[in-house]
Amino acid sequence: MTATENRPDTADLRSRVTELHATREGARSGPSATATEQQHARGKLTVHERLEMLLDEGSFREIEQLRRHRATGFGLEDRRPHTDGVVTGWGKIDGRTVFVYAHDFRIFGGSLGEAHAAKIHKVMDLAESAGAPLISLSDGAGARIQEGVTALAGYGGIFKRNVRASGVVPQISVMLGPCAGGATYSPALTDFVFMVRDIAQMYITGPDVVTAVTGESVTHEELGGAEVHATESGAGAFVYDDEESCFADVRHLVSLLPSNNREQPPVAASADPADRSTAALLDMVPADTNRAYDMRAVVSEIVDDGDLFEVHANWATNIVCAFARLDGHTVGIVANQPSSLAGVLDIHASEKAARFVSTCDAFSIPLVTLVDVPGFLPGTDQEHDGIIRHGAKLLYAYCAATVPRVQLILRKAYGGAYIVMDSRSIGADLSLAWPSNEIAVMGAEAAANVVFRREIAASPDPEETRAQKIKEYRNDLMHPYHAAEHGLVDDVIDPAETRSALVEALAVLRAKRTDLPVRKHGNPPT
Repeated sequence: MTATENRPDTADLRSRVTELHATREGARSGPSATATEQQHARGKLTVHERLEMLLDEGSFREIEQLRRHRATGFGLEDRRPHTDGVVTGWGKIDGRTVFVYAHDFRIFGGSLGEAHAAKIHKVMDLAESAGAPLISLSDGAGARIQEGVTALAGYGGIFKRNVRASGVVPQISVMLGPCAGGATYSPALTDFVFMVRDIAQMYITGPDVVTAVTGESVTHEELGGAEVHATESGAGAFVYDDEESCFADVRHLVSLLPSNNREQPPVAASADPADRSTAALLDMVPADTNRAYDMRAVVSEIVDDGDLFEVHANWATNIVCAFARLDGHTVGIVANQPSSLAGVLDIHASEKAARFVSTCDAFSIPLVTLVDVPGFLPGTDQEHDGIIRHGAKLLYAYCAATVPRVQLILRKAYGGAYIVMDSRSIGADLSLAWPSNEIAVMGAEAAANVVFRREIAASPDPEETRAQKIKEYRNDLMHPYHAAEHGLVDDVIDPAETRSALVEALAVLRAKRTDLPVRKHGNPPT
């Protein structure tokens, strides 16, 4: 029996306030101590424990705490807990307002019904109108079966709002439990998806359905666990071993992003000098273009305090996408990774980078592109699976971006991949290069085989002639100053000056303004 059901016929204001606090406490504590124990036994925190870990201490303000569903049938009329299985409201992260909704798995398994959905719609509308980030803590069993079509309509309202808020306020999904069927499309529509190993899963159809239809035996983790989405599908941008470290990184990400698309990202004071020498790069990057190195080490040497926050670190590892700061200002880094597939662009790398570029552009985050790319990955699998379409996504994203864009060519930049990696010809504001740069249609060896094939074949010593022609091609068309002589590179710089050159370039471009043609929207490749 609730406090309201035990209310006396008459009462003064003090007793009503006592009743209010008792009702609130009942709603906060959940359905029972047993339900809380079961949640902990699953290795999961309760909804309020999560909110306390995510938000600044004492900052959370809950709304619609006392809401209850109105559904009848299947025994629902006898089970009408407050909150209806979702906690909604706002709080602060580092003093900045964010809006949050969080499923309470202890109530109806966190499933979504009409009242549950209405609460989420309310907080999503508030986030958009107030211009503040929206964070969802997902731990729900999907649509509430007993409520039928009204539950499905509730998801439709969430999806519509996800799309409407896209590029307006940052949307962050934190997966802390099951998420199946149509419910998975909300996190898929948001900007960033965090997942915790062993407790979070996402899939359209569960293991039982997969087994029934295909005969394949698969576990929940194998089908849609955090590791799968972080390494195979790309649906999870970040993955963690525990909720505490996950929430710490959610807070860090929020600190790098603006509250909405009309604000600039927050600036953080840094003790790292803007003109600090990066001479260590001279020994970090091999002059031999066939030798690999870790691009993350290069980025760390350049950015403030060596701190980079990588997105999709375990998926499409041949390209690095990361947030960092330069002279206190947030930047988005896109960089080929020579230590993985030699840094080639393939389908997944193109998709990963395209999404990241679009996200940065939506939230006024300047882009720095570090280029060391041998081309697109050849092969029938890539061609048949649509490398043309997917590669065009990255090209489209760069061409559409209006934020400051600076390209830096470290070593090789060959063929169409050079163009796609934010070359001057597609709109980079400034292009810088190291004296180790090689910009060409293809590598000298391959080029010589094509251009001089007849001379090589007719030579009494084909190998000597081939070596001579390779040298000739490299000297004529691939020397470090060739692109600069044609105005396609703005400056060739000493690697030791990389940090200061990028800081200066971005400072000059900070007030950049671009007028776009009038149109309803573009039509990017799919």
